[in-house]
Amino acid sequence: MNWTNRHDHLTAPLPAGGFRFIALDVETANSDASSICQIGIACVRHDGSIETFATYVNPRCHFSGFNTQLHGIGPHHVATAPDFATAFTRLSPLLSTHPLIQHSSFDKRAMEQACTAATLPAPPWSWSNSVTIARRAWPEFIGNGGHGLSHLKRQLNLHFDHHDAGEDARAAALVVLHAEARLGLPYPAILA
Repeated sequence: MNWTNRHDHLTAPLPAGGFRFIALDVETANSDASSICQIGIACVRHDGSIETFATYVNPRCHFSGFNTQLHGIGPHHVATAPDFATAFTRLSPLLSTHPLIQHSSFDKRAMEQACTAATLPAPPWSWSNSVTIARRAWPEFIGNGGHGLSHLKRQLNLHFDHHDAGEDARAAALVVLHAEARLGLPYPAILA
């Protein structure tokens, strides 16, 4: 599968065109889900190719040592990055016109809480969970490593840098594509 990676402060053009779905992942500055410091998207085309985009976000709050150690993002990375409202406004037209995939329920909750903190209405986006899709494709992993990205990375031989929002979004997209191939069904049918 082909993919490109763009990572900057919203100056590069966003992926364009029609997509089957978009996987989204966020990283946070601390334990507050609204403290988004990076947003990554992986846009999956009808031919299975993936185009990724990631941007730092200035959460305008403190960074916990735990989170910084986990994802490697600190205040100096986001000093010139847009705030959440600016990033959301730029990404929302693309995200509102495609089904979204998240790996677990954290990303949707973080986006909703960040919208609340920025006094923006929560987006009425259509979300699906790649964990649910993975559970249906690989039930043998239940109680045997689970369906987290780290375990799926090993089992499915995925190559990505964990805890980078763009890379994790791409990994979630790859999980869905692998599940579709394994089951011979498009992901909406897997969830039905």
